[in-house]
Amino acid sequence: MIQQLAAGIDIGGTNTAYGLVDREGNILMKDTITTGNFSTAEEFVSAMEIVIRKALSSLGSSYSLAGIGIGAPNGNYYKGTIEFPPNLKWKGITPLAKYFEEKFDVKTVLTNDANAGAIGEMLFGGAKNMKDFIYITLGTGLGSGIVVNGELVYGHDGFAGELGHVVMFPDGRVCGCGRYGCLEAYCSATGIKRTYIEKRWRKEKMNDGLKDIHTKDIYDKAVAGDEDALSAFEYTGEILGFALANSVLYTSPEAIFLFGGVALAGDFIFKPTIASFEKYLYPIFKGKIKILSSKLMENEAAVLGAASLIWKELDKKSVSSNPILKSVL
Repeated sequence: MIQQLAAGIDIGGTNTAYGLVDREGNILMKDTITTGNFSTAEEFVSAMEIVIRKALSSLGSSYSLAGIGIGAPNGNYYKGTIEFPPNLKWKGITPLAKYFEEKFDVKTVLTNDANAGAIGEMLFGGAKNMKDFIYITLGTGLGSGIVVNGELVYGHDGFAGELGHVVMFPDGRVCGCGRYGCLEAYCSATGIKRTYIEKRWRKEKMNDGLKDIHTKDIYDKAVAGDEDALSAFEYTGEILGFALANSVLYTSPEAIFLFGGVALAGDFIFKPTIASFEKYLYPIFKGKIKILSSKLMENEAAVLGAASLIWKELDKKSVSSNPILKSVL
């Protein structure tokens, strides 16, 4: 019997992770290639065709490719395009899903990495039995995926749910998007680093050696009891909790999942976030909404989330083609 697999591809500015995933969320293989090696999207797709076909072949003739899911910066689900990505060589609008479908002749679904992660959390993570939740990625930036009634919110143009670019302080820090005071500029690995440096600068009027500091260094300092590091996490959590409390008013989620390097700081980020969240939450929601750590493994989430796009799409197709299931759901 032929077993279907989904290819999951997560495109980053430096590396692209890819793998083959079955319906139960088992990753049969995964690897990476260097994104920057390819000056055009066509070159990239040709290289991906070679490695995916080779990986599929190595598993034997009992496997076939069901489809390809792609998580990418500025990915448009409706059009299958990457549009003006800030950290890729391919400028403008790239019809990436079309390129992959031409090479493999299978369904290809594309969206941004946080949306893909949200689907992965729903199918294989902590949101398995949930239909309403918010998924937050706390990495270099802040990404988010919002699920309502079991479906990801894309909006009319495919770019809905960008909580990282909600403006918290109109006269605040400049964000990578070019605006000022975005949530991402405060609640991310980059944001914590900026907060820590600002605190040290105010205290010592110098920042020698601080430019090269990483979030992990700040975490280690917090573990050691460093006052500025602890304060940086506290400040970050206070802003994040405030923003999440406001987001609840739009969708009334059952839970909010935090994923990414910053979330790995555990109580240093979760405690102040939850305290702030409960403080600013509209009264009727108090005590109803959990803030949880993602159940997806850090080194598997990108590939698993991208592959999940295909399984979600095939599940939707099977329901829509079955009048009995459709009437029940």
